Amino acid sequence: MTDRQRRFREKYVSEISPWYSGLLHVGVMYAAGISAIVWCVSRMQGATWEWLLILPVAIAGNFVEWGMHKFVMHRLVDVFALRAIYDRHTRQHHQYFTDGDPTIGTVKEFRIVLFPWRVLMVLAVAGGGLGWLTAQFLGPNAGYVVFITMISHYMVYETFHFCCHVPENSIVRQLPLVNTIRRHHAAHHNMGIMMHVNMNLTFPVADWAMKTSDLKRGLLGHLFNGYDESHLKDELKPVMARFRSAETQEKRVTLDGPKLEADELRALQQAGSHA
Repeated sequence: MTDRQRRFREKYVSEISPWYSGLLHVGVMYAAGISAIVWCVSRMQGATWEWLLILPVAIAGNFVEWGMHKFVMHRLVDVFALRAIYDRHTRQHHQYFTDGDPTIGTVKEFRIVLFPWRVLMVLAVAGGGLGWLTAQFLGPNAGYVVFITMISHYMVYETFHFCCHVPENSIVRQLPLVNTIRRHHAAHHNMGIMMHVNMNLTFPVADWAMKTSDLKRGLLGHLFNGYDESHLKDELKPVMARFRSAETQEKRVTLDGPKLEADELRALQQAGSHA
């Protein structure tokens, strides 16, 4: 951990409310999400083909996740709610974690990993609206499936993201898909590429499709890559190595991200042109 990161962490933790409970934060998120899913399933009657909607809705959610991360969480949109998302993510989360030290050590630090509860409430309203709209055209069961898929996607997002920031252990290292996203997200926290590369937090489908991944391989290779770094794009390696330096971080990283030089921007563009 660099001195820059350490200073930010100390300041951030000192400002967390003494009333904050990381376990309560996690508990409410799972309790609310699971309760909503159970309620929807209990309301469904004779669902058959409607369950097939999970796939297109989940894929759409994967691209929405990618787009929100790239264009809202890492690009300042100066509107109240969107600005708050940017502040929390780029100016806080990405200062707290780097690829040099992407993990937490205490329950209190759940605060910097998990979304506030209001995000789940906003998603529930949006999911309810899309579910209702779907129900008007395809029936109530279809509407419930849409809502279930959206809430499930959020819970998978939070679970995978949490797994990305806990200390190394045998579960996160060996569990398929989880180990993939853990490596994928740790690389995203490199301060040289954080604004451009590895935007997925569930499954790196959109990153593969949109060529924003740090890997050069196919879809299945992306999904089951695990900790393998043999497929890293060569163009990114010098940029990532440069921004692991404490000196570079002190001189060229701001709360709004890195100050990239022309050759570094070209490297990112070249990496984006390779599948």
